[in-house]
Amino acid sequence: MTDISQVDTLFQLLSLAKQRLSPGAWDYLMGGSETETTLNQNRLALDRLAFRPRVLRNVEHIDTSATLLGQKLKLPIILAPIGSMQDIIAEGGVAPTRAAARAGVVHMLSSVCAPGLEEVSRAADYPKFFQLYVRGDKDWVDSTIKKALEFGYRAICLTVDRAAYGRRERDLAKGHRPTARVGHASETFQAAFNWDDVDRIRSYVKVPMLLKGISTAEDAEIGVARGVDGIYVSNHGGRQLDHSQGTISALPEIVAAVGGRAEIIVDGGILRGTDILKALALGATAVGIGRLQGIALGAGGEDAVVRMLEIVENEIVRSMALLGVTKIAELNQRYLTSAEPLARTWLESAFPLMREGYGAPASEIRDLSLALPGAGAAR
Repeated sequence: MTDISQVDTLFQLLSLAKQRLSPGAWDYLMGGSETETTLNQNRLALDRLAFRPRVLRNVEHIDTSATLLGQKLKLPIILAPIGSMQDIIAEGGVAPTRAAARAGVVHMLSSVCAPGLEEVSRAADYPKFFQLYVRGDKDWVDSTIKKALEFGYRAICLTVDRAAYGRRERDLAKGHRPTARVGHASETFQAAFNWDDVDRIRSYVKVPMLLKGISTAEDAEIGVARGVDGIYVSNHGGRQLDHSQGTISALPEIVAAVGGRAEIIVDGGILRGTDILKALALGATAVGIGRLQGIALGAGGEDAVVRMLEIVENEIVRSMALLGVTKIAELNQRYLTSAEPLARTWLESAFPLMREGYGAPASEIRDLSLALPGAGAAR
């Protein structure tokens, strides 16, 4: 078994996860909805941005710390909520919560992640956020949120882009049904969820409240006007509405609409430290890591998530030095310009060495490539 402490690249974690996860769990983690166009757009939007570095600045001391909704972070990162995490690792939400505490970031627990909010709350004496899928009536929603508050979660996040469950053809083709979906076929409650419900919940939630799944300036404006503290720009990692724009493409208009009245998190296609810096330069307060977190969990559980965050921190520090900045707050759009993306599949754009066999036997690299959207396309 690979010693996780000896892993030096994120691609090595990807290779280990592919070896260790079941085919169903792998496709659930890596796939998107229908044609997976939104999944690809998330990555393409990042690849359309290039850096404009400044030189001859003193960058001897780099500070990567940030503050999100009153919580001080070592890195401007949250471990994004992942439903059915128990299909990736038996510990479910306990592993990333402990990893987040060790690494100085925040884990946002999904309400459809075992072993549940009470058990995860006891996993580490460290700030945690809670993300809710609406899977019951108003009484169920209120009871669940109040239980999260009782167990000390520092922020409540409402998922708002699940009026219907995305048609995820990888899962359908293989007959894979994520654990959290078993016994929950009805989507009536989430479909009926609306702005009046947001107002009602806001009236009794006294900790910071976020809306996850915002992708337009119009909805961001409504959310801020109704008193939410955070806008979470997300398209569910390309798992919900197909043919949506990438989240990084949506971010500038949302930042402008919010106008500093709320903090902003963004996820979608974030796989490298440079991706995080691009999002921060566009105005995000912090960045959510979802698939990369799942990859690390599949590769080696809690320790692998900690190692992943160490590698990402190293990438961030080196890139900040090369950009000529020493603090996160110094980043802005002047450090970015447009670029022509390379003709790669979405995962290859983050891990180009996969085609050359680094980190895994050639047969495993081939299997990885065949599992990706766009495999076989012209290079």
